[in-house]
Amino acid sequence: MNHKAIYALYPNVVTVDDGAGAFDKDGNAVAIDRAAVEAWRDPNQYKYQRAAAYPPVTDYLDGIVKNDKAQIDKYVADCLAVKAKYPKSS
Repeated sequence: MNHKAIYALYPNVVTVDDGAGAFDKDGNAVAIDRAAVEAWRDPNQYKYQRAAAYPPVTDYLDGIVKNDKAQIDKYVADCLAVKAKYPKSS
């Protein structure tokens, strides 16, 4: 069960148990539309993907220290490629 999707779609849900279901603050079961939960996409997913794919910032700093314009340009190009690969959600 996608807990993050359930919490995003059902703000009254305070606990989710994969076996028992979702519950509000009073312990009442909350009916979950499984199709909606499966269809939900995290609007911040691109941030996690970008963070994992960006080149290390030390590559940029090394280029600055060495005054290596080609290395700096490559770092910037690599970052822009990551942004293009993982665009912001609409």
